Amino acid sequence: MLIRPALREYRTWTTDSRRWAPYRPRPDDIIISAFPKSGQTWTQQIVSSLVFQDTAVRPLLQVSPWVDGRFRAVGPTYEQIEAQTHRRFLKAHLPIDGLPLYDDVKYIHVARDGRDAVMSVHNQYRSHTDAQRETLSKIGAEDSLIGRPFPLIPQRPAEFFRLWLTTPTVAGQADGLPNLSYFDFEAGFWADRHRPNFLFVHYQDLLADREGEMRRIARFLDIEPDKRVWPSLVEAAGFSAMRAAGDQLMPEYKNRFVDGDRHHFFNKGTNGRWRDVFAQEDLALYEMKVREKFSPDLAAWLSSGRLATGEP
Repeated sequence: MLIRPALREYRTWTTDSRRWAPYRPRPDDIIISAFPKSGQTWTQQIVSSLVFQDTAVRPLLQVSPWVDGRFRAVGPTYEQIEAQTHRRFLKAHLPIDGLPLYDDVKYIHVARDGRDAVMSVHNQYRSHTDAQRETLSKIGAEDSLIGRPFPLIPQRPAEFFRLWLTTPTVAGQADGLPNLSYFDFEAGFWADRHRPNFLFVHYQDLLADREGEMRRIARFLDIEPDKRVWPSLVEAAGFSAMRAAGDQLMPEYKNRFVDGDRHHFFNKGTNGRWRDVFAQEDLALYEMKVREKFSPDLAAWLSSGRLATGEP
């Protein structure tokens, strides 16, 4: 049953919340939403292994379509979704107020320290092919709400961090270019964290205790993993295993979106690379936004994860 429809429309060069309008849920659907480069693909692969109960490598955009992604027509996307016979798990890069909420759908929100996420976002955008940059610019130019080409991404991560901190993409926000505001995104989800059909997963916890986090996700999804295959599922969900299988997991990125090989998408799998990279005045601005936008418990969780803070 619908709890509430989406409350706000969001449109960027890569996402369009209007694409959720035709969505018709099934009672056991799963929606995985995250700010870009926060561990969402990792979580999708974990959910895939739990749903299928095997270690087969399946292209994630085929088994877990990105509904609000602007790179495919809406019609074929929903034809694919409706044709799926397995338990559906769908991808979104939308804040909670941009998504419809249903009481019989499970929502997984994945998060990461913003300074780590922006390092990975920079790597991905700097890896785009010329054709992909042209595609994004065409989307922006043809969308009246955006009305401009895709921005030039600075070569240096520190310059990109400053742009990300000070320039918005959408009206009413203060930062986030070329995505939505990380600070608004995380504050919105946090306000709804106690809903019984919500689970919060943190990138740092996946690094620290992948098996424990996989068990949390399995319990939340009411999945009892086969004990005979469980060790192999945990192994296959490791970052190194996913990186090695990147061509099969994310073939679209190598073939259409990025220069070079698969490792541009599964880049480092580490945190803290921003230290000694970003300027002190920009880090101070980040901390000021954290104090303004986040409660102390949200700030602590985003910085360190559930295992360190006990929240949520």
